[in-house]
Amino acid sequence: MTTEARLDAPTLVEDLLLLLFQPRSGTIAGENTLFYVLGGAVLADLALGGHLTTEGRGRVSSVAGHPPSDGLLRPAWDYLAEKPRGVQTALAAIGPALRKPVLERLIARGDIDQEPRKVLGLFRTTALRDGRTERRARLLADVRRVLVDGAEPQARVAALAALLSASGTLPQFHREIPWTSPVISRAKELERGDWGADAAAAAVTRTVTATVVNSAVAAITVLPRS
Repeated sequence: MTTEARLDAPTLVEDLLLLLFQPRSGTIAGENTLFYVLGGAVLADLALGGHLTTEGRGRVSSVAGHPPSDGLLRPAWDYLAEKPRGVQTALAAIGPALRKPVLERLIARGDIDQEPRKVLGLFRTTALRDGRTERRARLLADVRRVLVDGAEPQARVAALAALLSASGTLPQFHREIPWTSPVISRAKELERGDWGADAAAAAVTRTVTATVVNSAVAAITVLPRS
């Protein structure tokens, strides 16, 4: 991991994995569909950066000559630069390789810490615990403002909340985000791409991102959870 990579702004896929990390148990929620949800976050990040476009019928492709600079995003852009792909095909191709490097990024940033432990007094292992940056708490507050307080989200937060909802893990956040009927309804609206005006994103970028997230959510929610 280079210093340059650590100093880059966090990607959406890092934000999503950090939110899915559960500090009390040291586990990551939604492991059964994690690869696909992380893949959806990469596609959304590419769309937000203007690196991705939709081709109709749920197909996406890279914007020629406009690759992302971040190493976590570049493999997905390269894959989609070959030809347009269906979102579910893209998720299955790019998702499985993401967990390890994204977690390494979060550890390098100090958002998640590793703690060496021994199992049965013999076997060395590593446990995950909350980091020193408090970035997870800030992200969770952003999502809470949208889902609980009804705030109009910026595109990045809308995508994050939609993917979090698609992962099926929102009930596990009940202490911070009450699992109520209004919250469920708002989460489903975000999954469908109903994000509001969002002055922080250009209309075209917002539309492409919403389409990508909506397609990814649709693909994720039909996958088996066992």
